[in-house]
Amino acid sequence: MVGGKVKKPGKRGRKPAKIDLKAKLERSRQSARECRARKKLRYQYLEELVSSKERAICALREELEMYKQWCTAMDQGKIPSEIKALLTGDEQKPPQSSSTKSSKNSNQS
Repeated sequence: MVGGKVKKPGKRGRKPAKIDLKAKLERSRQSARECRARKKLRYQYLEELVSSKERAICALREELEMYKQWCTAMDQGKIPSEIKALLTGDEQKPPQSSSTKSSKNSNQS
């Protein structure tokens, strides 16, 4: 007997408390609100991620189309002015400036 209460052997863990039903319902509602808010944030994040990936894909498709046009022109014996500019820029300037030119041209596409 401890503190006026008789302990029953073999019972461990939490003792079932008399929980107010209204408080339990309110906690459940609050938990559901928080869950919906987390879900909404997760979907917003995923939608932003998808849209950024779609923009990147569009940029890469445009770049690929530009390279295809360059190849077609070179197959016909013509050298596109962009390639001429890259080649002349590579011969006159150090490699660092030529890499910035090529990155500028790829960003324009």
